[in-house]
Amino acid sequence: MEYTINFTWDNEAEVWTATSEDIPGLVLESGSFDALLERTRFAVPELLELNAAEVRPLSLTFVSERHERMVL
Repeated sequence: MEYTINFTWDNEAEVWTATSEDIPGLVLESGSFDALLERTRFAVPELLELNAAEVRPLSLTFVSERHERMVL
């Protein structure tokens, strides 16, 4: 099964947030992109199991987005 996970940077809170329309309940945040990636890898199988989805070999696609406003 293939799942898409969205990483979005929150400028105000200064954290990355992980969410997914494919995985109910997935909402994680961290100040570090790499730390969030690692936390997500561990949380996804647990959430799928809790949501009674079949946990079999799965494919995760991570999509990141970060917007910054700059003054020149």
